Amino acid sequence: QIQLVESGGGLVQPGGSLRLSCAASGSISIVYTMGWYRQAPGEQRELVARITGGGTTNYANFVKGRFTISRDNAKNTVYLQMNSLKPEDTAVYYCTADVLGRNGYRYDYWGQGTQITVSS
Repeated sequence: QIQLVESGGGLVQPGGSLRLSCAASGSISIVYTMGWYRQAPGEQRELVARITGGGTTNYANFVKGRFTISRDNAKNTVYLQMNSLKPEDTAVYYCTADVLGRNGYRYDYWGQGTQITVSS
């Protein structure tokens, strides 16, 4: 069984920073692309950023220059450093990982989500 466990969410004032972490654990053979999505109330889930196993990144336009995605392959962990947060960044943030399990199946796994609220 493979799980993604997120941490680091919470309440922050506009202009503040937060760092999210997401660790994949279980019967893992290879972790390919990892990423972060978010979903605000009444909105569709949208890509925030993603990073390949080789470290290639891409970002949604609305976070370029403010958020940084990184990963530690030895720990199967992905991070999202969020700076200059705005109220419109308020959403539930979900981690995702493309994982090849030791059973030979490859699947996109999702974390449980962590709430980010940007408010004064």
